[in-house]
Amino acid sequence: MPATLLSPELSIRPLAERLGAEILDVDLSQPLDNVVFAAIRGAFEQRLLLVFPDQHLDEAAQIAFSRRFGALEIHVLNQYLDTRFPELYVLSNIGPDGKPRGQHPDRGTMLWHTDLSFTRVPSYATILYGVETAASGGDTLFADMLSAYEALPDATRREIADLRAVHDLARSRIRSGDDPLTPEQQAKAPPVVHPLVRLHPNGRRGLYLGSHASHIDGWAQEAGEALLARLLAHATEDRFVHRHRWHRGDLVMWDNRATLHRATSYDTGRDRRVVRRTVVTGEVPVAE
Repeated sequence: MPATLLSPELSIRPLAERLGAEILDVDLSQPLDNVVFAAIRGAFEQRLLLVFPDQHLDEAAQIAFSRRFGALEIHVLNQYLDTRFPELYVLSNIGPDGKPRGQHPDRGTMLWHTDLSFTRVPSYATILYGVETAASGGDTLFADMLSAYEALPDATRREIADLRAVHDLARSRIRSGDDPLTPEQQAKAPPVVHPLVRLHPNGRRGLYLGSHASHIDGWAQEAGEALLARLLAHATEDRFVHRHRWHRGDLVMWDNRATLHRATSYDTGRDRRVVRRTVVTGEVPVAE
C-alpha cells in the first residue's frame, strides 16, 4: 500500500485493511517534537500496530520513547529483566559463552496472548525492539480482536456479552511448559477476572482472551476452556492476522487492548535472537 503523508516530517504505509502501519522517515533515537509524536500517537490509535524499521536504539532511548506513551511496567517475571534497566524485559537465546544455547527463552510467547492480562490493570501498549533477529522464523503474528468480535454471529455475541474470564499467569506458564512461578511471583500475580468482551476507548468492542485466560468465571472448567478455545480459533483465522517478519533494528508496538500476538519458532541452536520489550501501563478492562 502507498505511504500517506501525516505531517511534513512523517509518512505512514498501511500494512492491512484495518490493522497495522509502517512509520517511515523517523529516527526514534532522537527526541521527537510534539508535532511528530502527536502524529505517531494518532496513527497508533487508528492502526493499533506500528512498525518502525531501521532504528538504532540503546536501552535509554527505547525507554525514553516508551515513556512518552505513559508509565512503564516492571514485570513480575524478574528473571527476564535487565539488571541495569528494570523497565526492559529481555528475551535472548544467547548463552554465557556468547553462542546460541538451543533453547527458547520463553515458550509462552509462542501461544496467542495479550501482555499482562493476568494483572488487575493490564497493559496498554507493548514496544519491542529487535536487537538481533533470526535468519529464518522468529516472526510475530498479530490478531485483530476488534474485527474478530465484529465478525461473530449475533447469537454468539449475545451468548458471551456478560461473561468474564479468569486470567492466571501460573496456569499459562504450566500450559506453555515454562518454569513455574516462584512463590514470591505467585503472590504478586494472583488470578484476576476480566470481561470476555472488552470495550476499547475508540468505542469498538473486542474479544479479550488468550493463553492467560484460564476459564470462564462461574462455569465448569471444561466448558469454559471449550468456549475460549472456540473463540480463539475464530479470532486467529488468517483474515484477522498480520505477520511481522523481523529485521534487525525493527521497533514494533501494539495495542494489547485490541490485539493478540504470538511468536513463531526459529532455530534456537543456530540463529541468534535478542529482543527487548517495554510495556506501557493501561487501564482496568470494562465491558461498557
